[in-house]
This record gives sequence, structure tokens and C-alpha cells, in this order.
Amino acid sequence: MDLRIGVIGFGLRAGLVEHAHRPGAGSRVVAVCDPRPERLAVAAERFGPGVALHRAAERLLADDLDAVFVLSPDHLHAEHAVAVLESGRAAYVEKPLEITVAGCDRILAAAARTGGRVYVGHNMRHLPVVLAMRELIAAGAIGEVTAVWCRHFVGHGGDYYFTDWHADRSRSTGLLLQKGAHDLDVIHWLAGGYATTVTAMGGLTVYGRVTDRRAEPAPKDTYDHGTWPPLAQTGLNPVVDVEDLSMVTMALGNGTFATYQQCHYTPDYWRNYTVIGTAGRLENFGDGPGAQVRVWDRRHRSYAPEPDHVVRIGPSAGGHGGADPAIVAEFLRFARDGGPTLTSPVAARQAVATGCAATDSLRAGGAPRVVEPLAAEVLAYFSGNADRGSPEKGDD
Repeated sequence: MDLRIGVIGFGLRAGLVEHAHRPGAGSRVVAVCDPRPERLAVAAERFGPGVALHRAAERLLADDLDAVFVLSPDHLHAEHAVAVLESGRAAYVEKPLEITVAGCDRILAAAARTGGRVYVGHNMRHLPVVLAMRELIAAGAIGEVTAVWCRHFVGHGGDYYFTDWHADRSRSTGLLLQKGAHDLDVIHWLAGGYATTVTAMGGLTVYGRVTDRRAEPAPKDTYDHGTWPPLAQTGLNPVVDVEDLSMVTMALGNGTFATYQQCHYTPDYWRNYTVIGTAGRLENFGDGPGAQVRVWDRRHRSYAPEPDHVVRIGPSAGGHGGADPAIVAEFLRFARDGGPTLTSPVAARQAVATGCAATDSLRAGGAPRVVEPLAAEVLAYFSGNADRGSPEKGDD
């Protein structure tokens, strides 16, 4: 029998649930909730006349459902995810898990209280280039990891993140959290530990000078990728108070050190991870199909443009280099059967806690901040409990 799928929020990530709509093949979308009539009309067109359409989440949760995708704006994740878990359904929560540590802890506590299954949409753990790096590290290709560096070039920042609610810190905390949650999670995953102390600096260096603003906040469903330079951007959100440039330094609990840099007005759009170990380093060039992971594991007297080994990333189907269909498939299996997953709700919470601490540090002029630990009883619920999404073995 098909899993009956509901969706709360049919906005920018709505395409994700199309991978869950496989009538007769294991799952089907049967209900969608969104306060905007135009988005419900899109859902009706995509899923057919049999889909139930609702304006409120509580109405959707009254339907006969097995699992729910929570794709609403980030500041609503705790409200919606807790309601899903308390209704007895498995919850897929789009990243970041929430915009505050308290919101994350509400969700995890609800899962522990109800025995529910919560899954977080950190799809980069399914990205082929990240998987390749993870596998090389696990195989000992560069020895023991001592440092991870990430540079995130967000070339479409003005289009994607400064024209709607993402630009308003009251709804996102900041882009160091909202956009950086992916990378902070990957840094933790590759390093095998969680950040405990952070320092950060940055600011609103470009988009604060753009005076062309919308009169009212509104979602933006189409993007003009031809706008250049960034100061020529138009139609920004009326509130723009998040940083467009940020840099973080982290000390992890296992002794590894890491840095993360994010810029929202670069001419290109990709992530570059460098991982250094006791026996070499690896680095990705590109992060989609055709990318390479290059490994240097021999001594070189000077600059070595050619790596000692190369792993090439082949073609793949589906959004984010095939990560979107892969993460949906894993969630559906988890919702139905439980079992271990590549993603981790504890790791997702730690990424948010790191992003919140780093944002606080940034706004305090770089003052060091301690990453708030997870309550022991909640951690105990998830640890070793594969049916609920356990943290990775060895993470601190």
C-alpha cells in the first residue's frame, strides 16, 4: 500500500515532493497545505484532482496521512513539526531544522516524548561529491582529519535570499544559519565531530546599499540570473538586516578545527571544501556532475597543480546532483520501516546551534561563543536508536 503523504508549505522547495508522488509505486501525495491560493492551484495541477487542499496545517493533519513534509518558512518549522509528531506521523523537516536552538530542541523533545520519527532535509549528505569525500576520509586516504575549510560562493544571493523573508533576521536569524546550515552539517560530518566554540565576523556589505525594495514582503518564485553587478539588483525585501558576507572559525569537540566563509555576491555559485589530515589533503573542484575530488598524499617541494589522485563525479538525475530524489527515497523508507539514515536530527540541531552561536559572535564583533549543548536526556533518546535517526558513531 502507498504511503499517504501530506505537505505543509508549497513554496520554493515544492519540487522536492514530486519525488514522493509515485502512485502505485510506494507513496503518493494526498494533501497539501499552503495559505496562498495560487500555490494550492499549482499543487492541484501537479498532483491531480484527488489531492486535498488546505489553507491551515491543522486541517491537513485531520486527513488520513502516514508522513508529512514540513516545507514552510523556517521560523514555522517548530510549530508545524511538533504538530506532525504529536499527530503520530513521521516528519520530514526541511533544513535548517529551525532558526533557534530552542526551536530545534522543541522538535527533538517532541520526537522523544511521542516516540516519533523526525528526519531533517540535509540533502547535501546525499550529494555525490560530498559522499566521495566522506568515503575517501573513511578509507584513510588523508590520515586523521585535523582541519576542514569551506568557502561558499553564493552567486545568486541577491535573487534568492534578499528578495523575500530570508533577508529578515526575525524570520531567519541570519544567512550564516539559514544558508550555512548545510555546510556546517557537512563540516561536522567530514570532521567527525561537532563545534563547541566559535568566533565569527562579517556584515551587510553590499545589499544594504541597494535602495530598490518591494513595498511589502512577498515570496519570489522567479529569478533573474542575468543581473550584474550585485548593486544593480532590484526588488529586494523591504527588510534587509542579515549579513551578506560572513566568516567563522570553529573548534570541534574531537580536536579538529574548521572555518566557514560565505559570500552572497560572487560571480559564481559553488562550494569548495578542503580537508586536511595527517597524511594528505583533499579538495573538491565543482560540486555537481562533472566535479572532481582531488587528493594530494605525496610530499611536493612547491606548488603542485596536479593532484596525486582524482575521483570524478559522474552524471546524475534529479535536483542537487541527484541528492533530492535520494533523500526523499531515504525518508520514505525511514517513515515506513525505520533504520539508520545518512542524515541525523541531532547533527541537524548541532548545525543550527553552531550557526546561532556564530551569528551571535559576528554581531558581537567576533567575541567567542560556546555552542549550546543538547540536553542529555534528548541525546540519549536518539543515541543508538537507529529507528529514530541516531547521530553518527564517533561524533562529539
